[in-house]
Amino acid sequence: MKLKIYSDGGARGNPGPGAIGVVICADDDAILYEHSDLIGDATNNIAEYLALIAGIEIAKQFKPAHVDFYLDSELVVKQVTGHYRVKDDKMKELFFIVESERYAFPSHTFSYLPRTHAFMKKADALVNNALDRKKK
Repeated sequence: MKLKIYSDGGARGNPGPGAIGVVICADDDAILYEHSDLIGDATNNIAEYLALIAGIEIAKQFKPAHVDFYLDSELVVKQVTGHYRVKDDKMKELFFIVESERYAFPSHTFSYLPRTHAFMKKADALVNNALDRKKK
């Protein structure tokens, strides 16, 4: 089985109230699972990492042979693919979680997608819906 994971994280205020959104799709783009959650106060970058980690944890339940992870954070993608160093201490902690957990999948990729992509829009909507629910 091959999965596509679209994850997004955001914070209103940066830092400020944060949330994550994850969309899990089959190889044919059928949506298998959606997840959103509030994460407390965070920066946008921390939220992006937490969304990716949530996507990894959820994907493990499907036991896929291959996973394509898609994020709209070029920074996080470049860090987890080794193109950029991680300097921030909190982000280092999250980077090491990604590093240790990613090998639960025999094969995986990390790619940047612009936020205009349909599934990235869906992940972003999950983030904003979680934040909007918090206001009520």
